[in-house]
Amino acid sequence: MFQHPAADLSELAAHTLHLAQQKGASAAEVDVSESIGQNVQIRLQDIEQIEHQQDKSLDITVYVGQRKGRASTADFSPRAIEDTVQAALNIARYTAQDEFAGLADADLMAKHVADLDKYHQWDLTTQQAIDLAKQCEKSALDFDPRVQNSEGAGIQTSHFQYVYGNTHGFLQHQQGTRHSLSCSVVASDSKGMERDYWYDVSCDAAQLDSPQQIGQTAAQRTVARLGAKPIATGSYPVIFDRMVAGSLIGHIVGGLSGGALYRENSFLLNSLGKRILPDFVDLREEPHIPRTLGSTYFDSEGVATQPRFVIEKGVVQGYFLSSYSARKLGMKSTGNAGGAHNLHLSHTHESQADLLREMGTGLLITEFLGQGVNMLTGDYSRGAAGFWVENGVIAHPVNEITVAGNLRDMLLNIRGIANDSLRRASSKIGSIYVGNMTVAGE
Repeated sequence: MFQHPAADLSELAAHTLHLAQQKGASAAEVDVSESIGQNVQIRLQDIEQIEHQQDKSLDITVYVGQRKGRASTADFSPRAIEDTVQAALNIARYTAQDEFAGLADADLMAKHVADLDKYHQWDLTTQQAIDLAKQCEKSALDFDPRVQNSEGAGIQTSHFQYVYGNTHGFLQHQQGTRHSLSCSVVASDSKGMERDYWYDVSCDAAQLDSPQQIGQTAAQRTVARLGAKPIATGSYPVIFDRMVAGSLIGHIVGGLSGGALYRENSFLLNSLGKRILPDFVDLREEPHIPRTLGSTYFDSEGVATQPRFVIEKGVVQGYFLSSYSARKLGMKSTGNAGGAHNLHLSHTHESQADLLREMGTGLLITEFLGQGVNMLTGDYSRGAAGFWVENGVIAHPVNEITVAGNLRDMLLNIRGIANDSLRRASSKIGSIYVGNMTVAGE
């Protein structure tokens, strides 16, 4: 399927690094990648878009002392590679010195790289993709007479490979796939219209939910939103549904990330060794799980990744650091150049229903609208929609509300976490029950 065998990409990367050193770079790193895929979108059973994609690129970063330059090309010819290396060197010679710039430390490079079973080719013809998308949408439209319109269904396939190498002698080839199927529909009744969606994604198409399941789930979620009623402004306990709970943990990741920390733009500044969650909550990073999109044995700088506690019994054990942010903080890279890998949040309850029963009366949030989070102060205010809960049972949908609080208080006020994380998600984060928050309604 790929135009370039893995050996050719590796040889090209090695040649580019040699050329950079030959031309005067004191250090260099290179990323050579290729991707192939297709995207088919249909709406109301008509084809809206058919897109076939085939890309390749070479990115070279050079260091002349502690001056950095970067250039890229989609042309793999010898002349183009030479010109690209020279362009990166020219940029480096005119940039300011940065004492923290440079490759990640050589002793941190990944020594063991195994196959994580992330490549599963899907030889899907365009017509087969159209048929699957149509089946998905039809299942949604046939689910309930109130589903009267559609925003469409789509199928995407992506096959990719890349080689990362640097002048420490690190050179590794990786490949993977990402396949997805989605559907979004509109339902209406006498009181108004609502929309919702559902999708599945996996590196292995055989693990995707069926088109019928995805379409029916999209329709079911949409119909459930009809008949929204207002609620009074007040202070209520809140459950973040698994669809949005990841955003709460995402704020932790953002606050513990090196860039925010060295810029002092984080509500979690100097939190290493401090409690930010209740003592029954752990957050682990699990980067080596097979057949998982977020898995890798090395980060985007070649640094080895390791399973670890980020937060143990509520206490921060580590940050998310690249080599640059680590040097700025006087620390070592944690293998997170490019982001976090497969976060796993511990759970206290088996299901969301258990959390609802424990909460009794309050708000279940299933969607957020807009931003409204100040990462420096932790102040939190976001538009939301979801369901009002009474006596542990969903009573009716609600929309046009705003929930507010402060992230520090919200995190310490977590009362329970369900074991209901999305199967499709690389990070396993279930529904999260938070004590009272301010809710602006009527």
